[in-house]
Amino acid sequence: MERSVNMKKRKGVMAKRFLSFYLFALLLFLTSCFGSKLASSGGGEVTGTGGRAFSEPTPYGMTLIKRGHLKMGIEAQDSLWGKQTPIRDISVDGFWMDETEVTNSKYRQFVNYVRDSILRERLAELDETYRTVKTDKDGEEIGTQLNWKKALPRKPSEDEQEIIDGLYVTNPVTGEKMLDASQLNYRYEVYDYTTAALRRNRLNPEERNLNTDIAVNPNEEVWISKDTAYIDDEGKIVRETINRQLTGPWDFLNTYIINIYPDTTCWVNDFPNADNETYMRYYFSNPAYNDYPVVGVTWEQANAFCAWRTEYLLKGLGPAARYVQRYRLPTEAEWEYAARGKEQNEFPWDNEDVASGRGCFFANFKPDNGNYTKDGNLITSRVGIYASNTNGLFDMAGNVAEWTSTIYTEAGVEAMNDINPQLRYNAAIEDPYRLKKKSVRGGSWKDPESYIRSAWRSSEYQNQPRSYIGFRCVRSLANTVSEKTKSSKKK
Repeated sequence: MERSVNMKKRKGVMAKRFLSFYLFALLLFLTSCFGSKLASSGGGEVTGTGGRAFSEPTPYGMTLIKRGHLKMGIEAQDSLWGKQTPIRDISVDGFWMDETEVTNSKYRQFVNYVRDSILRERLAELDETYRTVKTDKDGEEIGTQLNWKKALPRKPSEDEQEIIDGLYVTNPVTGEKMLDASQLNYRYEVYDYTTAALRRNRLNPEERNLNTDIAVNPNEEVWISKDTAYIDDEGKIVRETINRQLTGPWDFLNTYIINIYPDTTCWVNDFPNADNETYMRYYFSNPAYNDYPVVGVTWEQANAFCAWRTEYLLKGLGPAARYVQRYRLPTEAEWEYAARGKEQNEFPWDNEDVASGRGCFFANFKPDNGNYTKDGNLITSRVGIYASNTNGLFDMAGNVAEWTSTIYTEAGVEAMNDINPQLRYNAAIEDPYRLKKKSVRGGSWKDPESYIRSAWRSSEYQNQPRSYIGFRCVRSLANTVSEKTKSSKKK
């Protein structure tokens, strides 16, 4: 009897302890759910919300260019330049930039991706497993997408082989089977956040003008321009810039379809009466040139590469993808700021000479009239064989000139803002050809010394491929808070 009473007492004590533990755990749960600051702020004071900051990892093959100031242009004009270059003090935010120019190997990965995506699209008509269901964040089905986990057939059936063969053509002279470059079209979309943010494009008419002295016209029509593209019944790309009345946020989504295969014939067309057939046939396709900069790529194709690189990145990031900025071409100001290095030198190195005292050149260019080989190269060279500038960037002078995102005007930086300056214009097909000039920077393997200075400006039409123009990508920082601000907060 006494033993049973003791057992009851023990059970009562254990029950009380369990209840106390339960209440304590519940308190911790509620605190974690609603935040400790709510309870500890005291007196109803506003203390701000917390949260974990996104720490952006260094993108592969890129280097950080920290924010800073630049006197853009050339202060000391000389007869070599032939024309005045606009000068202005500007400031740019930090960004990531490719350490080297985009190589044949990296661009060929883009070509192979487009090729394989076309094959999967066509094979999906025979085998639906080449597609998977696409869902939104709530798990609702919103369509289908290509299934990249399913490998292409190693031993294709007769029907599969017919589809695969449809992407190739036969050389009428050699009988060699070749990839049909005309079919390698890449479709991508870009949302124009800047145009969508303009006050005149607000969906609510009352928000388009903050001046309360002006009566609001609720029936006012707003017209916008957007780029669109499609494939017609004959398989040709049709690109249009359409004007339409603003109806909703999707009006700022621009669609592009670009044939992305480099124009290898530029080696012949750029140099009449020269025997450059070898470069035309093998420069892009031969693995010996894997680490050489890709050329024969138009400004439009370079933008398509940036869009694909963004898509390729975002697939593997998960929730962090919403913070990461898209890859793009650098602005003209960003390019010059990065090329000059930390000391803002005239060349990407620390003196005005183009070679050391021992005769070793600092870049791949044309040192003398007709003597391309004086610097050890005839055409392009492998990326990164010359020393980097103080920003860790290679070949910012010579090798190949590089596309920027900025339109080319004689006014240059004078027509831009002095903070993150940019002049952007996506020329429509029907626009005059003179409006399709883009700024090109850095000079190339075929240019003399004066053209490879960091401030030298040249131009090319956006649809014109050249054997001496390539590109590199940049990416705005997901977090632009300065190191000084971070350190002051820690204190």
